[in-house]
Amino acid sequence: MPTKENRTSARSLIEGLESRVHAGPPIHQGELHSAREFLEKNQFSPLSDYHNRLAQVSNRVTARSREPAKPHGKRNYGGEAAGYWMQVQSVYDHVILSLCYDGELNSQFGRIKISHRFNQAGRIDFVELKFLRSLQPCLTGEVRKLLLVKDYQVLPRDWHAAEAFVLEVLPRELVFLYGEIFHCPRGEVCAWLLNIGHRLVEDMLADLRSQPANGENAHPGRNPDQLGLRAVLTDEVARPILERAARLETAVDVTQPKSVVVRYLSTGR
Repeated sequence: MPTKENRTSARSLIEGLESRVHAGPPIHQGELHSAREFLEKNQFSPLSDYHNRLAQVSNRVTARSREPAKPHGKRNYGGEAAGYWMQVQSVYDHVILSLCYDGELNSQFGRIKISHRFNQAGRIDFVELKFLRSLQPCLTGEVRKLLLVKDYQVLPRDWHAAEAFVLEVLPRELVFLYGEIFHCPRGEVCAWLLNIGHRLVEDMLADLRSQPANGENAHPGRNPDQLGLRAVLTDEVARPILERAARLETAVDVTQPKSVVVRYLSTGR
């Protein structure tokens, strides 16, 4: 039987491989073979969750090896579209869209960054909030996953329903996005958090295509290495993902205070 130390090592090993499925660097077959040997050597049951998760990683790596090669690395775009300053990061096989929001509550000023991560099929892996200036100073600089799809690293890219973890107490700073948010049912709030990402993508693409000048000029004080936002339309990884994301919409069923089921609905746009 595996020892406690063996289980800790196995968990760390598998979680590391799962993370690299999406974030990189690429996983080689030799690493999968070594991980399998470790589990067998330390007598992990072939029916255990460790073997199952390793098999899922192996299947994803094998499937990806048959896909056409895509540009590697990370590309960073920024510019104005649909009335917002947007940042788009194209990373290996996913895209992250980020916007900043600020406001005042009870005479306190706050600023946050909301990021949506989209997989290759345009589904959202998670919605993240970073406190750039929190209403509670001790939280400034902290990052919170507002909604995180369970096991998104190994789910089929075009999944239609999945469990997700939700932050039980949502940050007060979300009122900067919508002043009445905390008066809405929790399921509607969770769906809204997801769908604002899809709608922002839709609005961004429409604006960039109708007004070619948007996002082309550098923004004062921004990263000089950041590409103009309109250039994302020529990104072989980001453009297809964004186009798929713009056509999607979600519905959310609340199951527990910290858990929901996310269902994807194609809008046909």
